[in-house]
Amino acid sequence: MNETSGDLPLLFTPIALRGITARNRIVSSPMCQYASEDGMPGEWQLVNFGRFAMGGCGIVFTEETAVDWRGRKTHECAGIYRDEHVPAYRRITDFIRSLGAVPAIQLGHCGRRASQHGPLKDRAPLTEADAAANRKPWQGLSSSALPATPGGPLPKAMDLDDIRECLAAWREASQRALDAGYDVCEIHGAHGYLIHQFLSPLSNLRTDSYGGSLEGRMRFALEVAETVRAVWPQDRPLWFRVSAVEGPGGVWGIEETLALAKALKARGIDAIDCSSGGIALGGDGGLTPVPRVPGFQAGYSSELRRETGLPTVAVGMIREPRHAEALLREGHADFIALARGLMDDPNWPLHAARDLGIADPLALLHPRETQRLRQLEQHAREYPAGSAIGIPFGPEEQVSYSWGEGIARRR
Repeated sequence: MNETSGDLPLLFTPIALRGITARNRIVSSPMCQYASEDGMPGEWQLVNFGRFAMGGCGIVFTEETAVDWRGRKTHECAGIYRDEHVPAYRRITDFIRSLGAVPAIQLGHCGRRASQHGPLKDRAPLTEADAAANRKPWQGLSSSALPATPGGPLPKAMDLDDIRECLAAWREASQRALDAGYDVCEIHGAHGYLIHQFLSPLSNLRTDSYGGSLEGRMRFALEVAETVRAVWPQDRPLWFRVSAVEGPGGVWGIEETLALAKALKARGIDAIDCSSGGIALGGDGGLTPVPRVPGFQAGYSSELRRETGLPTVAVGMIREPRHAEALLREGHADFIALARGLMDDPNWPLHAARDLGIADPLALLHPRETQRLRQLEQHAREYPAGSAIGIPFGPEEQVSYSWGEGIARRR
């Protein structure tokens, strides 16, 4: 990995995993939209994710997509638990692919973080009062009957039948994602969601084979990976998102993540997406908050890449193109993922290509946009800043133009 020839920036060097090749190393990271109805995506998703493909990303993830209706955080979360969802996602993946990007999906299950409002209402738990607005609360599932927040609703501790049903939901959702046209699938094992709830000793108090030791707590994660890999074609890559360390007061750290990543590699996982946080709840572990500074999770990516040999994804406040390029060049990651940075600037890949000296940055874009932008560049070349020009006001009248004022004025 991370090999290139000539002077082409590594950020814009194509990269292949299994049978899929991305045009560059820029990844649009999964971002929940809270804009679905019974899991179904619509115009919001088509436009939102389409703009990242249009802007030049190599891989475009849609949002974290629930494998089961109970695995949604809110009534508005995306899901792929019904066959009727497939054509709606196919519309999005076809559009992303038509723009030269690789469509990717992140499959997940929120576990005990179910039955709440979205972030605009501070993720408050749903109550019976919400049922009148067709937002009935439901009980979440988890490794143990512990609330996601102090005083929050109790989830059901999953029994063996629940685990089998959940694994079946992962299998069926993976098949639907394949039918929907996705080329990359990522398993969400981070951020305090169901898989993470099994991994962490703060949320997993089980005494059966799915709890206790690190091996026991990893069992559910590994079974999910085996289940999805059995469905996901051998010529398509399967990623796994980890919380490399837990939140403040947590006890899960990089050593545990390394053990998990090595076990995932043996089960056919192709890349590790390196995030952090998600479980804290006043634990008495020694972990402190991770400062949100540029590249704050890149060290986790570097460690996992070096110790496992797996390709990794660096994500987290990476805004400057030269910073992204340095992370790749120095071997800390194989992909650079952006989330909020792309919301701020959907054309970040285009601007990064210019900043890094790509000979023809506009080649990233669709010809319908490129044609007009090339005209824009042509006009800039024809009249460089400071040129002495006149703006015609009539057949025999020209007014001198001053760059500083930005307007031609008749005196």
